[in-house]
Formats: sequence, structure tokens, C-alpha cells
Amino acid sequence: MKRAVILFTLMAFNFSVISQTPEQKGLEIAKAADLADQGFGSSTVNLKMILKNKNGQTSEREITNKTLELIEDGDKSLVAFQTPKDVKGTATLTFTHKVGSDDQWLYLPSIKRVKRISSSNKSGPFMGSEFAFEDLSSNEVEKYTYKFIEDNDGLLLVEQNPLNPKSGYSKRLVWYNGSKGYRIEKIEFYDRKDALLKTLVYSDYKQYKNKFWRAGEMVMSNHLSNKETTLLFSGYNFGLELSDEDFTENALIRVGG
Repeated sequence: MKRAVILFTLMAFNFSVISQTPEQKGLEIAKAADLADQGFGSSTVNLKMILKNKNGQTSEREITNKTLELIEDGDKSLVAFQTPKDVKGTATLTFTHKVGSDDQWLYLPSIKRVKRISSSNKSGPFMGSEFAFEDLSSNEVEKYTYKFIEDNDGLLLVEQNPLNPKSGYSKRLVWYNGSKGYRIEKIEFYDRKDALLKTLVYSDYKQYKNKFWRAGEMVMSNHLSNKETTLLFSGYNFGLELSDEDFTENALIRVGG
């Protein structure tokens, strides 16, 4: 009898695996990636942003970023420019939501005002870079539908379609590394006409706290403008005593001020 029960269980498991649809498997991978990154609490990091125009000329900016992890909703983040002088003090506050549009504010020190970024403007470029405002939001499972495409030697390719009708993208193709905590290796962004718009490549990964993978470099290439933005990360710090009070409009003004 026991042998029959084991046989039935194995058959049921195999049937479950075989019957898993591409949509179910894509969602499963996204949930695994989300789970692998849960528990960091809060973090800060320094960034160097390198802007390269189509003629190969470059300019640099220094940025600080802090993030507060929330489980019941998306993460909160605050990005502040430190150099050069013409953008020093400019800061962006992002509240990512699992459902619905994210909230974003921009502080402009030249006019000492906080400006709310409307939903229709979140597909626009972030401070002259090849990143859009919506690219600043954290990756939340609930924001997309999913479809598994292929497993190429442990690199899991998943198509993601944004649920937000005001997103600037029709889809993203995301490569997850199944043997490295489902960290993201590359994302291709497709515009509303389903043409390849941008490619983001992650590299120089390091693992922190024996769990959390963070890239040391991200390169966003725009295939239409032939421009490129590189982000270099340094000085990651986790488990800080950050709270909601560090992510308010007043905090945005203080950081920028």
C-alpha cells in the first residue's frame, strides 16, 4: 500500500511539472527571484553615472541612493545628485507599488520646489540618461504578466508584460541566473510598437550578507539614439536604521538642500 502511495505521489508530481504552462513557469521564476532578495531591510550605495552621447563624448555625475524594503508594498528609494554643480541637489523620491501607478517626486534646487512626476511622464528620460523614471522602480512580481521562453544552460529567459497601461514598454525580456539566486543578468526593453528600444546589461556582481547579489556595473544602451548610460556602484551598506521618515517630501528637500 505504501509503495502504491509513493508511486501515485511521483506520478502526480510529474504530471504537475509536465502540465506547467509557460505563464506559470515564468511567474514561478519571478517569485523565486523576489524571494531570494527579500530581507535586506534597507541599503545605501554610491553611484557614478557616465553619460555617453552618439559621438562617444562622455560626462560624469556622482549620485547617492538609499532604499527601504517593504514587504506589504513595493520598496521606497531616494536618489540624490552630488556632482556636477549644475545638477547638485537634484533628488528623486520613488514609492513603488505592487498594484497601480508608482508615486514619484523630483526636487529641483534651482527653484526650490518638489514636482510630482505624473503617470504619463514616467516613461521619459531620467536626468538626461538612458534610464526612464519608471526604470527607478523596484521589481515587483505583481506589476507584470509572465511567460517563460527558454532555459539556456541555467540562464532563464522570461517575457514580462507590464500591467500599467501608461508604461513606455510593451514588454521586457529578462534573463535570470538560476544558479546565482535568480539574479538578473540582462533586460531588453521593447517600446509600445514592440520594437527593441534599450538593453540593460548587469555585470561585476558581488554577494552581500551571504545572500543578496548586487551588480557593480549596469550599462543601458539605447538602440535608437545610440546613446549609453553606465552606472558604477560602490560602498554598498545594508541593515541601516532607515525608516519611512527618511523617505518623505521633507527628506527629499533636506537631501537636495
